[in-house]
Amino acid sequence: MILIMDKIELFRGDITRLKADAIVNAANTTLLGGGGVDGAIHRAAGAELLEECKSLGGCLTGEAKITKGYKLRAKFVIHTVGPVWAGGKNNEETLLSGCYKNCLKLASENNIKTIAFPNISTGIYFFPKIRAAEIAIHEVKSYLSEHIEIEKVIFSVFDEENFKIYREKLNTLI
Repeated sequence: MILIMDKIELFRGDITRLKADAIVNAANTTLLGGGGVDGAIHRAAGAELLEECKSLGGCLTGEAKITKGYKLRAKFVIHTVGPVWAGGKNNEETLLSGCYKNCLKLASENNIKTIAFPNISTGIYFFPKIRAAEIAIHEVKSYLSEHIEIEKVIFSVFDEENFKIYREKLNTLI
């Protein structure tokens, strides 16, 4: 049996400063940068990230694509496009679940041992924060229970509100 809690960490701060094999970018469908986490990752990684992203042809909601990390401490950036919240009417929960599953699958395929996730879709995409945290933790826990190759998953939150949500949910869901 795998001790899941030993493989999950909660970090409050700037995801671009984390030392992990990969960090996840909450991207838009173009993968060409934007605001929030997306903009911060592009700025920290440098112009080479944008150039590589231009060659990927965008990304569908719920899917994921991988690039090098360039000037980041992380070797890789896994870009995923979360759903825009529309009251739950457009399959948003399934799409958000897909973000986590597809990022973790890419991590396994690329021999990534440590991966950090931001709060996907909870910023300008308005996904309810508590439900997003529940989905994130559930998908990570489920994946880790079947995939021993991933050694550490870090939930990287930027503010106190999300830190409290994740801390509470990690204590109750694991």
